[in-house]
Amino acid sequence: MNGLMQTIGQFMPHLMLAPIALPMLTAALLLLVREEHERAKLAIGIASTLLGLLVAIALLLWTQDGATGSLGVYLPGNWPAPFGIVLALDRLTALMLVTCGIVALASIVFAGARWHRAGVLYHSLYQLQLMGLAGAFLTADLFNLFVFFEILLAASYGLLLHGSGQARVQSGLHYIAINLAASSLFLIGAAMLYGITGTLNMADLARIVGQVSVADRGLLHAGAAILCVAFFIKAAVWPLNFWLVPAYGAAVAPVGALFAILTKVGVYAVLRLWTLWFGDAAGPSMHWGGTWLTTAGMITMAWGAVGMLASQRLTHLAGYAAIVSSGTLLAVLGFGQDALTAGLLYYLPGSTMAVAALFLLADLIQRWRNDGASWAPHEHDDTPFLTPELLPGNGLNLDDDEQILVGRVMQATAAFLGLSFLLATLVVSGLPPLSGFVGKFAMLGALFDVAQPGGAVGTGAWLLLALMLVTGLAALLALVRCGVHHFWAAQGRRAPPLRVLEGLPVATLLAACIGWAVWAQPALRYTTDAAQALHAPALYIDAVMSTRPLPSNP
Repeated sequence: MNGLMQTIGQFMPHLMLAPIALPMLTAALLLLVREEHERAKLAIGIASTLLGLLVAIALLLWTQDGATGSLGVYLPGNWPAPFGIVLALDRLTALMLVTCGIVALASIVFAGARWHRAGVLYHSLYQLQLMGLAGAFLTADLFNLFVFFEILLAASYGLLLHGSGQARVQSGLHYIAINLAASSLFLIGAAMLYGITGTLNMADLARIVGQVSVADRGLLHAGAAILCVAFFIKAAVWPLNFWLVPAYGAAVAPVGALFAILTKVGVYAVLRLWTLWFGDAAGPSMHWGGTWLTTAGMITMAWGAVGMLASQRLTHLAGYAAIVSSGTLLAVLGFGQDALTAGLLYYLPGSTMAVAALFLLADLIQRWRNDGASWAPHEHDDTPFLTPELLPGNGLNLDDDEQILVGRVMQATAAFLGLSFLLATLVVSGLPPLSGFVGKFAMLGALFDVAQPGGAVGTGAWLLLALMLVTGLAALLALVRCGVHHFWAAQGRRAPPLRVLEGLPVATLLAACIGWAVWAQPALRYTTDAAQALHAPALYIDAVMSTRPLPSNP
Protein backbone atom coordinates (compact mmCIF):
# COMPACT_ATOMS: atom_id res chain seq x y z
CA MET A 1 0.00 0.00 0.00
CA ASN A 2 2.82 2.39 0.88
CA GLY A 3 4.44 1.61 -2.46
CA LEU A 4 1.20 2.40 -4.28
CA MET A 5 0.80 5.71 -2.45
CA GLN A 6 4.41 6.56 -3.24
CA THR A 7 3.81 5.86 -6.92
CA ILE A 8 0.68 8.03 -6.90
CA GLY A 9 2.61 10.76 -5.13
CA GLN A 10 5.30 10.68 -7.85
CA PHE A 11 2.66 10.89 -10.58
CA MET A 12 0.73 13.80 -9.04
CA PRO A 13 3.16 16.58 -10.06
CA HIS A 14 2.67 15.56 -13.72
CA LEU A 15 -1.09 15.93 -13.23
CA MET A 16 -0.51 19.66 -12.72
CA LEU A 17 -0.42 20.08 -16.48
CA ALA A 18 -3.94 18.65 -16.89
CA PRO A 19 -5.93 21.79 -15.87
CA ILE A 20 -4.20 23.62 -18.74
CA ALA A 21 -3.85 20.87 -21.33
CA LEU A 22 -7.34 19.40 -20.96
CA PRO A 23 -9.37 22.53 -21.89
CA MET A 24 -6.83 23.41 -24.61
CA LEU A 25 -7.25 20.03 -26.30
CA THR A 26 -11.01 20.14 -25.76
CA ALA A 27 -11.22 23.55 -27.43
CA ALA A 28 -9.29 22.21 -30.43
CA LEU A 29 -11.54 19.15 -30.63
CA LEU A 30 -14.69 21.28 -30.47
CA LEU A 31 -13.47 23.36 -33.38
CA LEU A 32 -13.61 20.19 -35.49
CA VAL A 33 -17.26 19.51 -34.57
CA ARG A 34 -19.78 21.26 -36.80
CA GLU A 35 -21.98 23.89 -35.17
CA GLU A 36 -25.20 22.01 -35.92
CA HIS A 37 -24.04 19.13 -33.71
CA GLU A 38 -25.05 21.05 -30.61
CA ARG A 39 -25.65 18.06 -28.37
CA ALA A 40 -22.24 16.57 -29.08
CA LYS A 41 -20.47 19.87 -28.40
CA LEU A 42 -22.41 20.31 -25.16
CA ALA A 43 -21.67 16.77 -24.00
CA ILE A 44 -17.95 17.14 -24.77
CA GLY A 45 -17.81 20.50 -23.00
CA ILE A 46 -19.57 19.25 -19.86
CA ALA A 47 -17.49 16.06 -19.72
CA SER A 48 -14.22 18.00 -20.07
CA THR A 49 -15.21 20.54 -17.43
CA LEU A 50 -16.29 17.81 -15.02
CA LEU A 51 -13.02 15.95 -15.56
CA GLY A 52 -11.11 19.17 -14.95
CA LEU A 53 -12.95 19.66 -11.65
CA LEU A 54 -12.11 16.12 -10.56
CA VAL A 55 -8.44 16.73 -11.37
CA ALA A 56 -8.52 19.95 -9.35
CA ILE A 57 -10.04 18.12 -6.37
CA ALA A 58 -7.33 15.45 -6.61
CA LEU A 59 -4.66 18.14 -6.62
CA LEU A 60 -6.24 19.85 -3.61
CA LEU A 61 -6.28 16.58 -1.65
CA TRP A 62 -2.65 16.04 -2.59
CA THR A 63 -1.61 19.45 -1.23
CA GLN A 64 -2.89 18.49 2.24
CA ASP A 65 -0.26 15.77 2.66
CA GLY A 66 1.98 17.65 5.09
CA ALA A 67 4.85 19.99 4.35
CA THR A 68 6.61 17.62 1.95
CA GLY A 69 3.61 17.02 -0.26
CA SER A 70 1.97 20.44 -0.02
CA LEU A 71 3.83 21.98 -2.97
CA GLY A 72 4.59 20.59 -6.41
CA VAL A 73 6.71 22.01 -9.21
CA TYR A 74 6.51 20.96 -12.87
CA LEU A 75 8.91 21.95 -15.67
CA PRO A 76 6.97 21.63 -18.97
CA GLY A 77 10.04 22.38 -21.09
CA ASN A 78 12.40 20.46 -18.79
CA TRP A 79 14.49 23.61 -18.23
CA PRO A 80 15.34 24.67 -14.67
CA ALA A 81 14.15 27.94 -13.15
CA PRO A 82 14.61 30.76 -13.80
CA PHE A 83 15.36 29.92 -17.47
CA GLY A 84 12.37 27.74 -18.34
CA ILE A 85 8.60 27.66 -17.90
CA VAL A 86 7.63 26.63 -14.40
CA LEU A 87 4.27 25.55 -13.00
CA ALA A 88 3.87 25.55 -9.22
CA LEU A 89 1.04 24.10 -7.15
CA ASP A 90 0.41 24.93 -3.51
CA ARG A 91 -2.68 25.07 -1.32
CA LEU A 92 -3.76 28.47 -2.62
CA THR A 93 -3.47 27.38 -6.26
CA ALA A 94 -5.42 24.18 -5.61
CA LEU A 95 -8.17 26.12 -3.82
CA MET A 96 -8.51 28.52 -6.76
CA LEU A 97 -8.61 25.64 -9.26
CA VAL A 98 -11.41 23.89 -7.37
CA THR A 99 -13.41 27.11 -7.01
CA CYS A 100 -12.99 27.80 -10.73
CA GLY A 101 -14.00 24.24 -11.57
CA ILE A 102 -17.22 24.38 -9.55
CA VAL A 103 -18.28 27.71 -11.05
CA ALA A 104 -17.33 26.58 -14.56
CA LEU A 105 -19.27 23.32 -14.33
CA ALA A 106 -22.39 25.08 -13.06
CA SER A 107 -22.10 27.69 -15.79
CA ILE A 108 -21.71 25.29 -18.70
CA VAL A 109 -24.58 23.09 -17.52
CA PHE A 110 -26.80 26.18 -17.24
CA ALA A 111 -25.76 27.25 -20.73
CA GLY A 112 -26.84 23.84 -22.04
CA ALA A 113 -30.49 24.74 -21.52
CA ARG A 114 -30.42 27.46 -24.18
CA TRP A 115 -27.65 30.04 -24.11
CA HIS A 116 -24.91 28.00 -25.80
CA ARG A 117 -26.95 28.20 -29.00
CA ALA A 118 -27.13 32.01 -29.04
CA GLY A 119 -23.98 32.25 -31.15
CA VAL A 120 -21.11 30.31 -32.65
CA LEU A 121 -17.96 28.83 -31.07
CA TYR A 122 -19.35 29.17 -27.55
CA HIS A 123 -17.86 25.93 -26.22
CA SER A 124 -14.43 26.47 -27.76
CA LEU A 125 -14.20 29.96 -26.28
CA TYR A 126 -15.42 28.60 -22.97
CA GLN A 127 -12.67 25.99 -22.83
CA LEU A 128 -10.02 28.55 -23.77
CA GLN A 129 -11.30 30.70 -20.92
CA LEU A 130 -10.79 27.79 -18.52
CA MET A 131 -7.32 27.19 -19.93
CA GLY A 132 -6.34 30.80 -19.29
CA LEU A 133 -7.74 30.73 -15.76
CA ALA A 134 -5.93 27.52 -14.83
CA GLY A 135 -2.68 28.76 -16.34
CA ALA A 136 -2.87 32.05 -14.43
CA PHE A 137 -3.27 30.15 -11.15
CA LEU A 138 -0.49 27.63 -11.87
CA THR A 139 2.24 29.67 -13.55
CA ALA A 140 5.31 30.70 -11.57
CA ASP A 141 6.69 33.46 -13.80
CA LEU A 142 5.43 36.87 -14.89
CA PHE A 143 5.78 36.34 -18.62
CA ASN A 144 3.53 33.30 -18.67
CA LEU A 145 1.14 35.01 -16.28
CA PHE A 146 0.77 37.69 -18.96
CA VAL A 147 0.32 35.02 -21.66
CA PHE A 148 -2.44 33.25 -19.74
CA PHE A 149 -4.07 36.57 -18.91
CA GLU A 150 -4.25 37.34 -22.62
CA ILE A 151 -5.69 33.90 -23.39
CA LEU A 152 -8.48 34.25 -20.86
CA LEU A 153 -9.15 37.85 -21.89
CA ALA A 154 -9.29 37.00 -25.61
CA ALA A 155 -11.80 34.25 -24.85
CA SER A 156 -13.80 36.55 -22.58
CA TYR A 157 -14.16 39.12 -25.40
CA GLY A 158 -15.96 36.53 -27.52
CA LEU A 159 -18.03 35.22 -24.62
CA LEU A 160 -19.13 38.72 -23.61
CA LEU A 161 -20.37 39.41 -27.14
CA HIS A 162 -22.11 36.01 -27.32
CA GLY A 163 -25.76 36.52 -28.20
CA SER A 164 -25.23 39.84 -30.01
CA GLY A 165 -27.33 42.92 -29.17
CA GLN A 166 -26.48 46.61 -28.88
CA ALA A 167 -25.97 46.56 -25.09
CA ARG A 168 -23.47 43.70 -25.32
CA VAL A 169 -21.54 45.32 -28.16
CA GLN A 170 -21.32 48.68 -26.40
CA SER A 171 -20.31 47.19 -23.04
CA GLY A 172 -18.00 44.75 -24.78
CA LEU A 173 -16.08 47.56 -26.50
CA HIS A 174 -15.58 49.30 -23.15
CA TYR A 175 -14.49 46.02 -21.62
CA ILE A 176 -12.00 45.35 -24.40
CA ALA A 177 -10.56 48.88 -24.27
CA ILE A 178 -9.96 48.88 -20.51
CA ASN A 179 -8.42 45.41 -20.56
CA LEU A 180 -6.09 46.34 -23.42
CA ALA A 181 -4.94 49.28 -21.31
CA ALA A 182 -4.43 46.91 -18.37
CA SER A 183 -2.38 44.58 -20.55
CA SER A 184 -0.17 47.48 -21.63
CA LEU A 185 0.42 48.42 -17.99
CA PHE A 186 1.20 44.78 -17.24
CA LEU A 187 3.93 44.77 -19.90
CA ILE A 188 5.37 48.08 -18.72
CA GLY A 189 5.51 46.94 -15.10
CA ALA A 190 7.00 43.56 -16.00
CA ALA A 191 9.62 45.22 -18.24
CA MET A 192 10.67 47.58 -15.43
CA LEU A 193 11.01 44.70 -13.00
CA TYR A 194 13.03 42.71 -15.52
CA GLY A 195 15.31 45.65 -16.18
CA ILE A 196 16.09 45.98 -12.46
CA THR A 197 16.28 42.34 -11.41
CA GLY A 198 17.15 40.52 -14.64
CA THR A 199 14.47 37.86 -14.14
CA LEU A 200 10.73 37.32 -14.50
CA ASN A 201 10.51 34.14 -12.44
CA MET A 202 8.40 34.94 -9.38
CA ALA A 203 10.51 32.95 -6.94
CA ASP A 204 13.78 34.28 -8.33
CA LEU A 205 12.41 37.81 -8.12
CA ALA A 206 11.52 37.22 -4.48
CA ARG A 207 15.14 36.28 -3.76
CA ILE A 208 16.45 39.44 -5.42
CA VAL A 209 14.00 42.04 -4.04
CA GLY A 210 15.77 42.36 -0.71
CA GLN A 211 19.14 42.79 -2.45
CA VAL A 212 18.19 45.63 -4.81
CA SER A 213 20.37 48.70 -4.34
CA VAL A 214 19.02 51.88 -2.80
CA ALA A 215 19.38 53.69 -6.12
CA ASP A 216 17.17 51.13 -7.91
CA ARG A 217 14.64 50.52 -5.15
CA GLY A 218 12.44 53.40 -6.25
CA LEU A 219 12.24 51.95 -9.77
CA LEU A 220 11.48 48.53 -8.29
CA HIS A 221 8.57 49.97 -6.35
CA ALA A 222 7.38 51.94 -9.39
CA GLY A 223 7.40 48.80 -11.55
CA ALA A 224 5.52 46.85 -8.88
CA ALA A 225 2.99 49.68 -8.56
CA ILE A 226 2.34 49.78 -12.32
CA LEU A 227 1.93 46.01 -12.32
CA CYS A 228 -0.46 46.33 -9.38
CA VAL A 229 -2.58 48.89 -11.25
CA ALA A 230 -3.03 46.32 -14.03
CA PHE A 231 -4.17 43.77 -11.45
CA PHE A 232 -6.43 46.37 -9.82
CA ILE A 233 -8.23 46.88 -13.13
CA LYS A 234 -8.83 43.16 -13.43
CA ALA A 235 -9.91 42.96 -9.77
CA ALA A 236 -12.37 45.86 -10.28
CA VAL A 237 -10.83 48.16 -7.66
CA TRP A 238 -12.15 51.73 -7.43
CA PRO A 239 -11.83 53.96 -9.46
CA LEU A 240 -10.88 51.43 -12.15
CA ASN A 241 -14.10 49.39 -11.94
CA PHE A 242 -16.57 51.49 -13.93
CA TRP A 243 -16.58 48.87 -16.70
CA LEU A 244 -17.55 45.81 -14.63
CA VAL A 245 -21.24 46.25 -13.87
CA PRO A 246 -22.36 47.21 -17.42
CA ALA A 247 -20.20 44.48 -18.98
CA TYR A 248 -21.14 41.66 -16.62
CA GLY A 249 -24.77 42.74 -16.63
CA ALA A 250 -24.92 42.71 -20.44
CA ALA A 251 -23.40 39.24 -20.75
CA VAL A 252 -25.66 36.21 -21.00
CA ALA A 253 -26.30 34.55 -17.64
CA PRO A 254 -23.79 31.64 -17.77
CA VAL A 255 -21.05 33.98 -18.99
CA GLY A 256 -21.78 36.44 -16.19
CA ALA A 257 -21.55 33.57 -13.71
CA LEU A 258 -18.18 32.47 -15.12
CA PHE A 259 -16.96 36.08 -15.02
CA ALA A 260 -17.47 36.03 -11.25
CA ILE A 261 -14.14 34.19 -11.08
CA LEU A 262 -12.37 36.68 -13.40
CA THR A 263 -12.25 39.45 -10.78
CA LYS A 264 -10.67 36.95 -8.39
CA VAL A 265 -7.80 36.41 -10.85
CA GLY A 266 -6.65 39.97 -10.18
CA VAL A 267 -7.03 39.45 -6.44
CA TYR A 268 -5.10 36.17 -6.69
CA ALA A 269 -2.24 37.87 -8.55
CA VAL A 270 -1.94 40.59 -5.89
CA LEU A 271 -2.20 38.02 -3.11
CA ARG A 272 0.45 35.80 -4.64
CA LEU A 273 2.99 38.45 -5.62
CA TRP A 274 2.64 40.80 -2.65
CA THR A 275 3.17 38.07 -0.07
CA LEU A 276 6.00 36.58 -2.16
CA TRP A 277 7.93 39.77 -2.98
CA PHE A 278 7.19 42.06 -0.06
CA GLY A 279 7.10 39.69 2.89
CA ASP A 280 9.27 39.69 5.98
CA ALA A 281 12.38 38.77 3.96
CA ALA A 282 12.11 41.73 1.57
CA GLY A 283 14.45 43.96 3.58
CA PRO A 284 13.67 47.67 3.09
CA SER A 285 10.66 46.70 0.93
CA MET A 286 9.03 44.63 3.69
CA HIS A 287 5.22 45.04 3.56
CA TRP A 288 5.61 47.83 1.00
CA GLY A 289 2.23 49.00 -0.31
CA GLY A 290 0.16 47.32 2.40
CA THR A 291 -1.48 50.58 3.43
CA TRP A 292 -2.41 51.30 -0.19
CA LEU A 293 -3.94 47.85 -0.56
CA THR A 294 -6.07 48.33 2.54
CA THR A 295 -7.14 51.85 1.54
CA ALA A 296 -8.04 50.87 -2.02
CA GLY A 297 -9.92 47.83 -0.74
CA MET A 298 -11.95 49.81 1.77
CA ILE A 299 -12.91 52.47 -0.80
CA THR A 300 -13.92 49.70 -3.20
CA MET A 301 -16.06 48.11 -0.49
CA ALA A 302 -17.85 51.40 0.14
CA TRP A 303 -18.33 52.04 -3.58
CA GLY A 304 -19.76 48.57 -4.15
CA ALA A 305 -22.16 48.91 -1.20
CA VAL A 306 -23.46 52.25 -2.49
CA GLY A 307 -23.85 50.71 -5.93
CA MET A 308 -25.89 47.84 -4.52
CA LEU A 309 -28.20 50.26 -2.70
CA ALA A 310 -28.65 52.28 -5.88
CA SER A 311 -29.29 49.30 -8.19
CA GLN A 312 -32.66 48.03 -9.29
CA ARG A 313 -31.55 45.30 -11.72
CA LEU A 314 -30.52 41.93 -10.39
CA THR A 315 -27.52 41.65 -12.71
CA HIS A 316 -26.26 45.02 -11.46
CA LEU A 317 -26.69 43.85 -7.88
CA ALA A 318 -24.60 40.77 -8.66
CA GLY A 319 -21.93 42.92 -10.31
CA TYR A 320 -21.66 45.26 -7.34
CA ALA A 321 -21.59 42.25 -5.01
CA ALA A 322 -18.50 41.05 -6.91
CA ILE A 323 -16.94 44.49 -6.38
CA VAL A 324 -17.65 44.39 -2.63
CA SER A 325 -16.11 40.93 -2.44
CA SER A 326 -12.91 42.04 -4.22
CA GLY A 327 -12.63 45.13 -2.04
CA THR A 328 -13.01 43.06 1.13
CA LEU A 329 -10.29 40.64 0.06
CA LEU A 330 -7.78 43.36 -0.82
CA ALA A 331 -8.48 45.42 2.30
CA VAL A 332 -7.88 42.41 4.54
CA LEU A 333 -4.76 41.38 2.63
CA GLY A 334 -3.10 44.76 3.22
CA PHE A 335 -2.67 44.04 6.93
CA GLY A 336 -0.25 41.21 6.17
CA GLN A 337 -1.45 38.98 9.02
CA ASP A 338 -1.63 35.18 8.82
CA ALA A 339 -4.93 34.90 10.66
CA LEU A 340 -6.57 37.56 8.50
CA THR A 341 -5.34 35.92 5.31
CA ALA A 342 -6.73 32.57 6.49
CA GLY A 343 -10.18 34.13 6.87
CA LEU A 344 -9.74 35.84 3.50
CA LEU A 345 -9.00 32.54 1.78
CA TYR A 346 -12.04 30.94 3.40
CA TYR A 347 -14.28 33.84 2.36
CA LEU A 348 -13.08 33.87 -1.27
CA PRO A 349 -14.67 30.63 -2.63
CA GLY A 350 -18.03 31.12 -0.93
CA SER A 351 -18.45 34.72 -2.09
CA THR A 352 -17.43 33.79 -5.65
CA MET A 353 -19.94 30.93 -5.88
CA ALA A 354 -22.71 33.07 -4.36
CA VAL A 355 -22.15 35.86 -6.90
CA ALA A 356 -22.15 33.29 -9.72
CA ALA A 357 -25.45 31.91 -8.40
CA LEU A 358 -26.89 35.44 -8.35
CA PHE A 359 -26.09 35.90 -12.05
CA LEU A 360 -27.88 32.65 -12.89
CA LEU A 361 -30.83 33.51 -10.65
CA ALA A 362 -31.10 36.93 -12.28
CA ASP A 363 -31.78 35.24 -15.61
CA LEU A 364 -34.47 32.99 -14.15
CA ILE A 365 -36.14 35.72 -12.10
CA GLN A 366 -36.10 38.13 -15.03
CA ARG A 367 -37.95 35.50 -17.05
CA TRP A 368 -40.50 35.27 -14.26
CA ARG A 369 -40.88 39.05 -14.29
CA ASN A 370 -41.62 38.86 -18.01
CA ASP A 371 -44.20 36.16 -17.22
CA GLY A 372 -42.25 33.60 -19.27
CA ALA A 373 -43.86 34.84 -22.48
CA SER A 374 -40.66 35.09 -24.48
CA TRP A 375 -38.56 32.32 -23.04
CA ALA A 376 -40.08 28.88 -23.38
CA PRO A 377 -42.78 27.21 -25.42
CA HIS A 378 -46.28 27.15 -23.96
CA GLU A 379 -47.99 23.83 -23.63
CA HIS A 380 -50.34 24.36 -26.57
CA ASP A 381 -48.60 26.73 -28.95
CA ASP A 382 -45.43 27.23 -30.93
CA THR A 383 -43.93 30.24 -29.13
CA PRO A 384 -40.18 30.38 -29.91
CA PHE A 385 -37.83 29.06 -27.26
CA LEU A 386 -35.95 32.39 -27.41
CA THR A 387 -37.05 35.59 -29.06
CA PRO A 388 -35.30 36.82 -32.19
CA GLU A 389 -34.16 39.87 -30.20
CA LEU A 390 -32.11 37.61 -27.98
CA LEU A 391 -30.89 35.18 -30.60
CA PRO A 392 -29.60 35.73 -34.09
CA GLY A 393 -31.60 33.96 -36.72
CA ASN A 394 -35.14 32.68 -36.50
CA GLY A 395 -35.48 31.55 -32.90
CA LEU A 396 -35.24 28.04 -31.52
CA ASN A 397 -37.65 25.25 -30.74
CA LEU A 398 -37.06 22.11 -28.74
CA ASP A 399 -37.96 18.82 -30.31
CA ASP A 400 -38.78 15.77 -28.19
CA ASP A 401 -35.21 14.53 -27.97
CA GLU A 402 -33.96 17.95 -26.90
CA GLN A 403 -36.67 18.08 -24.23
CA ILE A 404 -35.13 14.91 -22.77
CA LEU A 405 -31.66 16.44 -22.94
CA VAL A 406 -32.67 19.70 -21.30
CA GLY A 407 -34.92 18.03 -18.77
CA ARG A 408 -38.55 18.24 -17.83
CA VAL A 409 -40.08 21.33 -16.31
CA MET A 410 -39.50 21.48 -12.56
CA GLN A 411 -42.42 21.85 -10.20
CA ALA A 412 -42.63 24.44 -7.39
CA THR A 413 -40.50 26.84 -9.42
CA ALA A 414 -41.38 29.90 -7.37
CA ALA A 415 -40.43 28.16 -4.12
CA PHE A 416 -37.11 27.03 -5.60
CA LEU A 417 -36.26 30.52 -6.86
CA GLY A 418 -37.26 32.13 -3.57
CA LEU A 419 -35.25 29.74 -1.44
CA SER A 420 -32.21 30.01 -3.73
CA PHE A 421 -32.36 33.80 -3.66
CA LEU A 422 -32.59 33.72 0.13
CA LEU A 423 -29.52 31.49 0.45
CA ALA A 424 -27.51 33.65 -1.97
CA THR A 425 -28.54 36.72 0.03
CA LEU A 426 -27.30 35.15 3.26
CA VAL A 427 -23.89 34.35 1.75
CA VAL A 428 -23.38 37.72 0.04
CA SER A 429 -24.45 39.77 3.06
CA GLY A 430 -22.51 37.58 5.51
CA LEU A 431 -25.38 36.41 7.67
CA PRO A 432 -25.37 33.12 9.60
CA PRO A 433 -25.24 30.22 9.19
CA LEU A 434 -23.64 30.03 5.73
CA SER A 435 -20.07 30.46 4.50
CA GLY A 436 -20.26 34.24 4.11
CA PHE A 437 -20.84 34.61 7.84
CA VAL A 438 -18.10 32.13 8.79
CA GLY A 439 -15.58 33.89 6.54
CA LYS A 440 -16.42 37.35 7.81
CA PHE A 441 -16.49 36.12 11.41
CA ALA A 442 -13.00 34.64 10.94
CA MET A 443 -11.71 37.92 9.52
CA LEU A 444 -13.43 40.03 12.18
CA GLY A 445 -12.08 37.78 14.95
CA ALA A 446 -8.56 38.26 13.59
CA LEU A 447 -9.13 42.00 13.28
CA PHE A 448 -9.92 42.22 17.01
CA ASP A 449 -6.40 40.96 17.65
CA VAL A 450 -4.93 43.59 15.31
CA ALA A 451 -7.16 46.50 16.30
CA GLN A 452 -5.25 47.87 19.28
CA PRO A 453 -6.39 51.38 20.30
CA GLY A 454 -4.05 54.11 19.10
CA GLY A 455 -1.72 54.03 16.16
CA ALA A 456 -2.37 53.87 12.44
CA VAL A 457 -2.73 50.10 12.32
CA GLY A 458 -5.29 50.07 15.10
CA THR A 459 -7.33 52.85 13.49
CA GLY A 460 -7.31 51.15 10.10
CA ALA A 461 -8.34 47.85 11.61
CA TRP A 462 -11.29 49.35 13.44
CA LEU A 463 -12.32 51.25 10.31
CA LEU A 464 -12.25 48.04 8.26
CA LEU A 465 -14.22 46.24 10.94
CA ALA A 466 -16.94 48.90 10.84
CA LEU A 467 -16.93 48.95 7.05
CA MET A 468 -17.38 45.17 6.82
CA LEU A 469 -20.46 45.41 9.03
CA VAL A 470 -21.89 48.38 7.11
CA THR A 471 -21.33 46.83 3.66
CA GLY A 472 -22.93 43.61 4.85
CA LEU A 473 -25.97 45.56 6.04
CA ALA A 474 -26.13 47.47 2.75
CA ALA A 475 -26.00 44.23 0.76
CA LEU A 476 -28.77 42.79 2.92
CA LEU A 477 -31.01 45.82 2.44
CA ALA A 478 -30.45 45.89 -1.33
CA LEU A 479 -31.10 42.17 -1.82
CA VAL A 480 -34.11 42.08 0.51
CA ARG A 481 -35.64 45.04 -1.32
CA CYS A 482 -35.09 43.22 -4.61
CA GLY A 483 -36.55 40.01 -3.15
CA VAL A 484 -39.68 41.81 -1.95
CA HIS A 485 -40.13 43.34 -5.38
CA HIS A 486 -39.76 40.08 -7.29
CA PHE A 487 -41.38 37.60 -4.92
CA TRP A 488 -43.81 39.17 -2.47
CA ALA A 489 -45.09 41.73 -4.98
CA ALA A 490 -45.46 39.15 -7.73
CA GLN A 491 -49.08 38.24 -7.08
CA GLY A 492 -50.94 36.63 -9.97
CA ARG A 493 -47.78 35.98 -11.96
CA ARG A 494 -47.37 32.45 -13.23
CA ALA A 495 -44.05 30.75 -12.51
CA PRO A 496 -41.68 30.23 -15.45
CA PRO A 497 -41.06 26.71 -16.79
CA LEU A 498 -37.73 26.00 -15.07
CA ARG A 499 -35.69 23.22 -16.64
CA VAL A 500 -33.55 20.78 -14.71
CA LEU A 501 -30.42 22.01 -16.48
CA GLU A 502 -31.23 25.48 -15.16
CA GLY A 503 -32.13 24.61 -11.60
CA LEU A 504 -29.36 22.09 -11.00
CA PRO A 505 -26.42 24.53 -11.44
CA VAL A 506 -27.95 27.05 -9.04
CA ALA A 507 -28.61 24.32 -6.50
CA THR A 508 -25.05 23.01 -6.91
CA LEU A 509 -23.44 26.40 -6.28
CA LEU A 510 -25.55 27.04 -3.19
CA ALA A 511 -25.02 23.49 -1.93
CA ALA A 512 -21.27 24.09 -2.22
CA CYS A 513 -21.67 27.23 -0.10
CA ILE A 514 -23.63 25.22 2.48
CA GLY A 515 -21.03 22.43 2.45
CA TRP A 516 -18.23 25.00 2.83
CA ALA A 517 -19.99 26.19 6.02
CA VAL A 518 -20.82 22.71 7.34
CA TRP A 519 -17.18 21.63 7.03
CA ALA A 520 -15.86 25.00 8.15
CA GLN A 521 -13.42 23.54 10.66
CA PRO A 522 -11.34 21.46 8.20
CA ALA A 523 -11.74 24.18 5.58
CA LEU A 524 -10.35 26.82 7.94
CA ARG A 525 -7.56 24.48 8.89
CA TYR A 526 -6.69 24.18 5.20
CA THR A 527 -6.84 27.95 4.60
CA THR A 528 -4.77 28.57 7.74
CA ASP A 529 -2.03 26.30 6.40
CA ALA A 530 -2.27 28.07 3.04
CA ALA A 531 -2.02 31.50 4.68
CA GLN A 532 1.00 30.52 6.77
CA ALA A 533 2.74 29.22 3.65
CA LEU A 534 1.97 32.47 1.80
CA HIS A 535 3.46 34.64 4.54
CA ALA A 536 6.51 32.39 4.87
CA PRO A 537 7.32 31.76 1.20
CA ALA A 538 10.74 30.18 1.71
CA LEU A 539 9.35 26.71 0.89
CA TYR A 540 7.79 27.99 -2.34
CA ILE A 541 11.00 29.75 -3.38
CA ASP A 542 13.23 26.79 -2.56
CA ALA A 543 10.93 24.31 -4.30
CA VAL A 544 10.76 26.36 -7.51
CA MET A 545 14.46 27.18 -7.67
CA SER A 546 15.77 23.75 -6.64
CA THR A 547 13.67 21.56 -8.96
CA ARG A 548 15.95 19.94 -11.49
CA PRO A 549 15.06 18.81 -15.04
CA LEU A 550 14.47 15.14 -15.65
CA PRO A 551 17.50 13.34 -17.14
CA SER A 552 17.24 12.94 -20.89
CA ASN A 553 17.30 9.48 -22.44
CA PRO A 554 20.59 8.49 -24.05
